[in-house]
Amino acid sequence: MELTLTQPDDWHLHLRDGDLLQAVAPHSANHFGRAIVMPNLKPPITTTAAAITYQESILKAVPADSNFTPLMTLYLTDTTSPDEIKLARRSGVVFAVKLYPAGATTNSQDGVTDLFGKCLPVLEEMVEQNMPLLVHGEVTDPNVDVFDREKVFIDTVLQPLIQRLPRLKVVMEHITTADAVRFVESGEEGFLAATVTPQHLLLNRNALFQGGLQPHNYCLPVLKRETHRQAIVSAVTSGSKRFFLGTDSAPHERQRKECACGCAGIYNAPVALSLYAKVFEEAGALDKLEAFTSFNGPDFYGLPRNASKIKLIKTSWKVPESFSFSFGDIIPMSAGQTLEWQSCFS
Repeated sequence: MELTLTQPDDWHLHLRDGDLLQAVAPHSANHFGRAIVMPNLKPPITTTAAAITYQESILKAVPADSNFTPLMTLYLTDTTSPDEIKLARRSGVVFAVKLYPAGATTNSQDGVTDLFGKCLPVLEEMVEQNMPLLVHGEVTDPNVDVFDREKVFIDTVLQPLIQRLPRLKVVMEHITTADAVRFVESGEEGFLAATVTPQHLLLNRNALFQGGLQPHNYCLPVLKRETHRQAIVSAVTSGSKRFFLGTDSAPHERQRKECACGCAGIYNAPVALSLYAKVFEEAGALDKLEAFTSFNGPDFYGLPRNASKIKLIKTSWKVPESFSFSFGDIIPMSAGQTLEWQSCFS
């Protein structure tokens, strides 16, 4: 059995920089035509000039024969200016702006502390420029339970934001709850959408603890209850145009995961398409896979769909236990497991 799909894109990807970038960029370039690249480096990508330099670094890291196109983003801060948004739109390099609440996830310490008080002129300019806002949708109040932070963010930040700026295009990234599904489905199509990761479609929070603490299943937003996982699967496999592929592939060297205070992030780039196919097959919805992987994302961003094709072939293969590099090892999602779908260019 095989499927021919329009080449997918990854609408939420971490490529890092330095040695990590060199190590992981080929994996994404081998599977995806384009990717929205996250800006949470040290220092973060806060200007169009920095985004252009970062894109050049990425292009040097992918195979010479690759047609992979990194679509860059800016890291929103309390001091981002409307003029920077105009410059970003004119660049043809920057395609979105990322909102990290300060302290929400890896390298988010420079994020926004007061969205409405300090960023409203920038958000209004984003409406004018038709520039999407990509949202890490969690509050960072330590008094809010970690499993409730997405719902509270929707109620206290996203709902008021959309009521105030209904023409702002918003992507709620890596949704994890039934609350987020309902929120995205309640919005206006074309202005509110969500990316969904393989881990949040396949794993629930039990996966963090089965057989001992499992650091390679730890990501942010953290995995949730099984009822939430089922709600996300139902939404994604329904054929709705509001949901599209975003791996949130987030590599860390093994020792930074397996330590007393391990980093959040799951590295899934080498296995993502295989895992998405598994989800859609189990839901009896393989006929809806291509829209999720290849159509809904570019349609939302107002970009053309890819012209090239890939094949997904129903053949068993074993995921490597690790990928080894000069700086150490990276453990992929589903390490050592046998998967049933494998992708190749047609």
